Amino acid sequence: MLSVTYETFDEVVLESKRLVLVDFWAEWCGPCKVLAPVIEKVSTDYDMDFVKINIDDCPELAEAFSIRSIPTLLIFHKEEPVAQVSGIMTEDDLRLQLDYALALTDDYENTSDSRIP
Repeated sequence: MLSVTYETFDEVVLESKRLVLVDFWAEWCGPCKVLAPVIEKVSTDYDMDFVKINIDDCPELAEAFSIRSIPTLLIFHKEEPVAQVSGIMTEDDLRLQLDYALALTDDYENTSDSRIP
């Protein structure tokens, strides 16, 4: 998984044309080490980008997104976080979260300003 820094965050995450899952983690975090292989495993099955941010190296990014505990996963779509989950999760739980984010963004893509209320 690509490591993102404060300097590369805008280009890699905010300017991406695809969904981006951002894993906020730290080297000392045991639960982060448990979740990392789960993320790696499911990443090959989804048409989205998976990146990680070490909160010790980039505390300003953790603060900007109000990250209070790790691991925390944020899923971005068009410069905005559309989903957030914290803590360890199973592969099935992670897939549910990713499927939810994909469905949510598909709904955004398929809506029009000309909808009748």
